Amino acid sequence: MNVLLVYAHPEPRSLNGSIKNFVVQRLQAQGHSVQVSDLYAMHWKAQIDADDAPQRDANQPFNPSADSKTAYANGQQSADIAAEQDKLRWADALILQFPLWWFSMPAILKGWVERVYAYGFAYGVGEHSDRHWGDRYGEGNMAGKRAMLIVTTGGWESHYGARGINGPIDDLLFPIHHGVLHYPGFEVLPPFLVYRSSRMDADRFTSIEAQLGQRMDQLFSTTPIAFRQQNAGDYVIPALTLRPEIAPDTTGFAAHVAA
Repeated sequence: MNVLLVYAHPEPRSLNGSIKNFVVQRLQAQGHSVQVSDLYAMHWKAQIDADDAPQRDANQPFNPSADSKTAYANGQQSADIAAEQDKLRWADALILQFPLWWFSMPAILKGWVERVYAYGFAYGVGEHSDRHWGDRYGEGNMAGKRAMLIVTTGGWESHYGARGINGPIDDLLFPIHHGVLHYPGFEVLPPFLVYRSSRMDADRFTSIEAQLGQRMDQLFSTTPIAFRQQNAGDYVIPALTLRPEIAPDTTGFAAHVAA
């Protein structure tokens, strides 16, 4: 199978660098083909701007969505964006690896999403009607592919527990899991989390390798998170709210995951 690892850490000698190298080696040992987009090493341009659509009319105001749509449809995107889209088409699974910085992904990785997820490629596809509100949230061009996060954080696991000061880790990652991955159609796997990343020794890293190795071995067999599909009957269209009989006593992010 083909696996794309999008990696966002500026220091190759870091814990994240070691994890990335281990993941690549483990997947290749299992017979998978692996491509790595090392965003810092690539000097990836994080900001979306008019340069992403080089054939656009410079006399008109830049519109990120409309200009993205035109550039994608006409094959006129900047070369770096088109190359990453080709990697996503090739991949059977996507892994996003990053340190949790200020409760989210690093800016360079967010910029990868904003630029690569062009209109017509990752969003803006499918019929919009009173029965079907676009191919998204379980449908779309990434349907049939898998995705997961590998995330390191300096905080303790208890800091991200149900009553932890930082908030539950599932809630913090929901915008990425549900919005960045489930939205364009990926089957989203539970994340692999490394807590207290600054308190690492050889014995603990060996333990992490064993756990992560098992997750990589099961990349194509692990049961995905049971996010509800938008057009499968759980939501009222076009309001896009859950039907009253669906999880009636649950609100917030948890309501959008089937029990």
